[in-house]
Amino acid sequence: MNSEPERIIRNHVLWAMGAGLLPIPLVDFAAVTAVQLDMLKDLAAHYGVNYDRSSGKAFVSALTGTTFASIGASIVKAIPGLGSVLGGVSMSLMSGASTYAVGQVVRQAYATSGSLDGLDLSVARKAYEDAFERGKAYVSDLQQEKDKATQIFEALERLEKLKQDGLLTEEEFQAKKQELFNRF
Repeated sequence: MNSEPERIIRNHVLWAMGAGLLPIPLVDFAAVTAVQLDMLKDLAAHYGVNYDRSSGKAFVSALTGTTFASIGASIVKAIPGLGSVLGGVSMSLMSGASTYAVGQVVRQAYATSGSLDGLDLSVARKAYEDAFERGKAYVSDLQQEKDKATQIFEALERLEKLKQDGLLTEEEFQAKKQELFNRF
């Protein structure tokens, strides 16, 4: 992957893998959704498409559906001991594959029509399912970078906190985020 959209997707897949490792059930799920929405925003900026977070949230929800398997992997973390390990690994893999799939569908939509408006949701869901399968292989190739994914996520969490605390502007946050991704 050498194009800017593919780089954006890869970075967010790594970030989602790190978010999937969060030990708190359902918080990981919410964090992955936030990562996917950030990816939509970054892809929209690359393609010059207007981005609205609530529309992005509705699109991601409609595209991915209620991913019971992901929620199940998150809930498994509540089991003391082995549950947190198995749930974390499973959630990390599924989070990365889902983020890859969402990114591929959105990249294709933005590249061909410049918008998500008017996208046939049944066609988009089929594309998502196909990309999710490819995403599993893609993520397994990235498994060797799991530590890097965790580091990225933790650093991005700290940057987000600084932004929320008013210590970074949105522009500074975006610049630092890009700088972080470029280092990894």
